[in-house]
Amino acid sequence: MSADPIVERFVELDRGSDEPLYFASEDRRLFGWLHRSAQERTATTALVICQPFGYEAVCGHRCVRAFARAAAASGVPTLRFDYLGTGDSEDIEPHADQIEVWTRDVIAAVAEARRRTGAEQVCLLGFRMGALLAVLAARRCKEVRALILVAPVVSGPRYLRELRTARLAALLQSESDESHPPGAPTAAEASLEEGSIEVSGFPLSAAAVAALSRLDLMNAGAPQVAEALVIDRTDLPMAREWTEAIARLGVHTRYVALQGFVEMMMTASQFAVVPEAMIATLRDWLQRFHAPARARAVERTPIAAPSPVLSIAVQGLPGDNLTERPVAFGAGGSLFGVVTEPRAGEIRRRGVILLNAGADYHIGASRIYVSLARRWAARGYVVLRMDFAGIGDSHTRRGRPDNEVFPPAALEDIQCAIDLLRSDYRVGDITLAGLCSGAYHSLRAAVAGAPVNRILLVNPQIFFWKEGATLEDIQLVEVVRSPGAYRERLVSAVHWRRLLSGQVDVWRILRVSAHRLRLALQSASQEVARRLDIRLPHDLGSELEEIGARGVRMVMVFARGEPGIDLLRLQGGSSIKRLGERCRIHIISSADHTFSRMGPRAALEEILSNELFAHH
Repeated sequence: MSADPIVERFVELDRGSDEPLYFASEDRRLFGWLHRSAQERTATTALVICQPFGYEAVCGHRCVRAFARAAAASGVPTLRFDYLGTGDSEDIEPHADQIEVWTRDVIAAVAEARRRTGAEQVCLLGFRMGALLAVLAARRCKEVRALILVAPVVSGPRYLRELRTARLAALLQSESDESHPPGAPTAAEASLEEGSIEVSGFPLSAAAVAALSRLDLMNAGAPQVAEALVIDRTDLPMAREWTEAIARLGVHTRYVALQGFVEMMMTASQFAVVPEAMIATLRDWLQRFHAPARARAVERTPIAAPSPVLSIAVQGLPGDNLTERPVAFGAGGSLFGVVTEPRAGEIRRRGVILLNAGADYHIGASRIYVSLARRWAARGYVVLRMDFAGIGDSHTRRGRPDNEVFPPAALEDIQCAIDLLRSDYRVGDITLAGLCSGAYHSLRAAVAGAPVNRILLVNPQIFFWKEGATLEDIQLVEVVRSPGAYRERLVSAVHWRRLLSGQVDVWRILRVSAHRLRLALQSASQEVARRLDIRLPHDLGSELEEIGARGVRMVMVFARGEPGIDLLRLQGGSSIKRLGERCRIHIISSADHTFSRMGPRAALEEILSNELFAHH
């Protein structure tokens, strides 16, 4: 680790202006962040952010955070929050009408923002479905005086068609991908109520689908607000006609179409780009809207948030509830995570640290980390789901980019997490777990000698990473593909026609073939070297055997057809067989890389839980 003071390497260390909290929405509690403003004592306007739905919320998490911070820097304290059943909030009943529940959540957030800041009026900033919810909430809540809507969903039926098209496209991709055949519906998927839909791992109940099918803002009149800023997308603008309609009904509107939506919310988290033009438009509009009220403001003292704690009842298990709380740790509180604690009185001091999958924030793909954390805490584990520096809600190291999937200082962050569990929760038995890059970092920490007892690796796609490499480099799914697949293409008339018509990148095929040959030669030489007790660089087999010799249990779970399976065989060699029960490998059929289908995801949770509980 670097000898330089870690504190100096972070862009910002003061969390005083970013305040995690829980607040009530009827009888349930929601998680949120209050971004306080330096001018909050005289602020008369607060901003409440309404998140988009599902995968868009995961991809755009860091960008939405940038919107919140920009608004707070402009003098408008801002509350962003998770609806019930999303993010870090409490879970929702499976059959509940999410549209109705989430609309009530927005209204509860408005009341909380006013209570915390003393603001007289509230502006809602909604993205996609969150924009639709903002309009619905504004109709019921007189304190909402203005709307800012980014790529708003104007027609519920059209939005449902988009969701179903996205779901169908994912299924068709699975059918065309030999490595991830979709298979028949599983028992978990068969249990879905008729009329519901699951898109990219995020469900909408039948009641929510029915509600959306009836919603069309064009037929619903104007929201009861004075002003509205509509920022439409340039690729598929949908909101100009509705904006003009509400303007005719008396709402003072401004409509702009700006680039950046796709890069913000429809691109994987690690490639997401903050839409600076949109944020500049937001800042300018807020300053103009906020100015008249600010002129007559009276100074007051904002309400400080109590220590944020969520109490979670476990269905079917009597006794004390689980406890969940946000934590800031590492140098100057620069890293963020959420800890789920077992019931009071748990004497077995066991802990799990869940590491980011790609640049997805700490809830994990399809919110699986939240589900696992609460499930494992019910069995007595302290579970930390954390964000690496520059990901999710952690600060960024100085000189490093945001959303860095393979940060050079990842091991430092992991050690900080281990220190937190040991010092604050007296945990002695520690497990590292993660999906994709989270699996890679778990393995690298174990190789480096981190004091862990087991590692749970889900779909690792690489076992070695060289700093300076890019995620756009040759994909290992092609490199480790069975040579038989290419032999089949040699006798395929279709592929020959594509080759002769210039539709095939011949140089790429040659690079892939050369890379595979290099891997095969490296594997063979490492196998010989192991027998001679010679240690070569990047020898995965020797690394795994050394981890096993220290008593660290290894569990690897793959979706059938994942490139990591063949890569493990190539780079691990005969060591995998020698490790036996110290390195257990499971393969789940009908799953994609992120386990976005409910059935395979349930199977993954069951396997990981059984492996975690096996020796306790």
